Amino acid sequence: MTAPKFIVFDCDGTLVDSEYIIAEAMRRGFTAHGFEPIPREAVRRVVGLHLREAVATLAPHLSAAECDAVTESYKQAFYALRTEEDQREPLFDGVLPVLSTLRAAGHSIGLATGKSRRGVDAVFKLHGLAEYFDVVKTADDGPGKPHPQILEDAMAKVGATPADSVVIGDTTFDMELAANARAHAIGVHWGYHEGHELTAAGAAHVLKAFDELPGALAGIWGSG
Repeated sequence: MTAPKFIVFDCDGTLVDSEYIIAEAMRRGFTAHGFEPIPREAVRRVVGLHLREAVATLAPHLSAAECDAVTESYKQAFYALRTEEDQREPLFDGVLPVLSTLRAAGHSIGLATGKSRRGVDAVFKLHGLAEYFDVVKTADDGPGKPHPQILEDAMAKVGATPADSVVIGDTTFDMELAANARAHAIGVHWGYHEGHELTAAGAAHVLKAFDELPGALAGIWGSG
């Protein structure tokens, strides 16, 4: 790769392992209102969506007011868990070395996530990630995945074209986000959706380890 490119990461399930804190916050969110807790596997399936949409997807029988109440209780539980139990969103192996390599190569790096701005700020502070990212788009910045707006806005901010942009993510929502914005997509196998699902949704490659990313990028854009 000779020309700088734009590499856009998802957060939960891609950079950080947030399964425990998300599942536990969701359990507390539902049980706070007397509702049955949602199985963890079902919660994994909706990670990446806007929170309110995720709640409604998990419990379509709830009224709008009940979904709103669960959503608010989830937020309160998530914040409490973060302050009570440190390191509940650890980085996956290899994240920092790969981000350093991409930064040293002169590429632009972005984040496009269904996480809130407050949540991203907490993760960045915990792991010292802010210095690696040129643009960050969160659930507070537009429609949720797979709607392309947050990715299109990120590309516009750094002056990247879809052909020069790639999304790295762990869910079909990430792959569909990329497709809807006409960008490339690479999946990761350690997140919340299966590798074959990511491939079917448009992933050019599914990483088994983070250090495979530079090679996968070269496969998309050529080695220069």
